[in-house]
Amino acid sequence: MRWEASVEAQIRAAQERGEFDNLPGAGKPIAGRGLPYDESWWIKSFLEREQVPTSLLLPTPLLLRRRIEQLPDEVRNLPTEQAVRAVVADLNAEVLAWLRNPSGPRVVVRPVDADAVVRRWRDERRTAAPPAPAAEPPVPRRRSWFRRRRVA
Repeated sequence: MRWEASVEAQIRAAQERGEFDNLPGAGKPIAGRGLPYDESWWIKSFLEREQVPTSLLLPTPLLLRRRIEQLPDEVRNLPTEQAVRAVVADLNAEVLAWLRNPSGPRVVVRPVDADAVVRRWRDERRTAAPPAPAAEPPVPRRRSWFRRRRVA
C-alpha cells in the first residue's frame, strides 16, 4: 500500500509539471478497441509500423513460385543476355536447393528454362526498342589559326 501512494504521488507531480500534455495520440480512441481479440495483434502492428513486405512471410515454395512469376519483369531492363542468364541461374540454384531439402507446403516448383526467358527477353527488347537514329555526318575539324614552325 505504501508503494501505491508513492507511485500516485509521482504521477500527480508529473501531471502538475505537464509531462503528460501534448502526447501523441492524446484525445484519440484506442486502436482496435471494440474488435475481437487477435492473438497476433503485435506482429501485425509491427509489420504495418515497420512497413515489412508481407511476401517475406510466405513459405519458401510460394516465394519461389512468386519469383518465377515475376522473372520477366525482373529481367526486362537488364542490359545483356549474360545478365539475364545469371539471374535465371541464381533463381534455379534456389529452386534446386529447395527441391533437395523441401520444407513447407507441397507446391510444385520447377527450375526455369533459361533459353525461354532469354528468347522472351529478346522479343520484348526487339518490339520495345525505338528505331536507331540516323548517323550524323562527322563535324569537320577546324584548323588552328596558329601554325607550328618546324625547327630544323
